[in-house]
Amino acid sequence: MRVNIILACADCKRRNYFTVKNKKNDPDRLEMRKYCKFCKKHTSHKETK
Repeated sequence: MRVNIILACADCKRRNYFTVKNKKNDPDRLEMRKYCKFCKKHTSHKETK
């Protein structure tokens, strides 16, 4: 049930993080606040395909 996902920065659209999520518990797309090394600040990161 766990799948690999990629998180992309909402500001610069770069794909920064790889993580796993449980599709049964989180059917919607994930959104987390993470540090973007390209923007040099904490930004919202959204799940991409």
